[in-house]
Amino acid sequence: MCVVCFVKALVHVFKIYLTASCTYTFRSWPVDFRWDEVRAAGPGGRAYGALTCAAAAAGVWLLQGAAPGRPTRGARSQALCLLQQIRELPGQLASYALAHSLGRWLVYPGSVSLMTRALLPLLQHGQERLVARYLGRRAKLVACDGNEIDTVFMDRRRHPGSSGRGLRLVICCEGNAGFYEMGCLSAPLEAGYSVLGWNRPGFGGSTGEPFPRHDATAMDVVVKYALHRLHFPPARVVVYGWSIGGFAATCATMTYPELGALVLDATFDDLVPLAVKVMPHSWKGMVVRTVREHFNLNAAEQLCGYPGPVLLLRRTRDDVVGTSGHPRPLPSGSVDSNRGNELLLRLLQHRYPAVMAREGLAIVTRWLRAGSPAQEAAFYARYRVDDEWCLELLRSYRASCDDKREDEGAWGPHGLAFPWLVGQGLSPRRRRQLALFLARKHLKNVEATHCSPLEPEDFQLPWRL
Repeated sequence: MCVVCFVKALVHVFKIYLTASCTYTFRSWPVDFRWDEVRAAGPGGRAYGALTCAAAAAGVWLLQGAAPGRPTRGARSQALCLLQQIRELPGQLASYALAHSLGRWLVYPGSVSLMTRALLPLLQHGQERLVARYLGRRAKLVACDGNEIDTVFMDRRRHPGSSGRGLRLVICCEGNAGFYEMGCLSAPLEAGYSVLGWNRPGFGGSTGEPFPRHDATAMDVVVKYALHRLHFPPARVVVYGWSIGGFAATCATMTYPELGALVLDATFDDLVPLAVKVMPHSWKGMVVRTVREHFNLNAAEQLCGYPGPVLLLRRTRDDVVGTSGHPRPLPSGSVDSNRGNELLLRLLQHRYPAVMAREGLAIVTRWLRAGSPAQEAAFYARYRVDDEWCLELLRSYRASCDDKREDEGAWGPHGLAFPWLVGQGLSPRRRRQLALFLARKHLKNVEATHCSPLEPEDFQLPWRL
């Protein structure tokens, strides 16, 4: 009897692997949506921004470091540039080799075939759970670079709940070892939102290789699918990025600024400091060059290109996106070196430059050292921040700009475009109070490690003025 049971179990495991292998190749599935299947606005309809492949490649100017319309160099400059390129050729070749071997495996370990095969039963089980429990619908999308993107959609619009959460769509962007079958989409899903999950190129059933440019084009077709096939209004689309998924999330909101909101969870501002931390010091030059040329995940720069509501979730026991030498795991409240701090500072300095000058920057930097609710409350009370006064000041500034309305270009899909010059002429005490108020509205602490699943109650929508 035991032998029979063993054989049955062996056959069952073999079936799971065989089915999962067939499922995750995804080659036999028909294409459900292509990046260029964008309908024009009909009578009384509205056309959402449909970008070309080149424009949708996630801020190509950010990845390449070149801007369109750049003046042509003279013959002497071109000759010098050619000599410079010849001198740098050996370094470029070494950087390319590193990026397409060890570098890709370190930055995107989930794309390693050995890891994927080891996780196949779990991924299959997670996919079956999404389909059976949440009526998930799987779809194959084709990006403009030809990669096939594996997605799953859970629709809650028929039963949106008392708070209407199901009417909003949360597009989830996973981490570097995350899959939608067992990733960050569980928090918004259990919180009652409609959810669209997708696997980046090279992950799960998606084809291609996981490089920033491919992530960008994949994100582009996912957003177009949400707007033009699933028919969600842009204002009701929330983009949620966890860890390295913050790059794709900020890319989406920068490319489509009319999207409703952005939530970044355990995300960093730039990959270079984190890469330098884990690699040998003697490799620093090569590491910086490889990251800048092949893995330029500059989420902070892209974040400043989005004018809508933003919420940053900082995990207080995160030992992955920190750059300190603390032993693992970090004790609760050790948040000094968390790269999410830099993300918040960059965002506030871009949006409220007058508030974040001198006293404002110094006080927010100190506030970011508070890693517990008690420390936050004590710090907030010490400076006697008046929330009502801060709200009234911001609203009156927006209203005064609305009354003038001289430059129509200063208004976007979310109202008055940033940067705001509010805070000019304030006393140092008032500037500190306003800076603390804005920091608290844009960043929330979560008592968790980097890879802990986010609790549904911790998933919140950003603050709106």
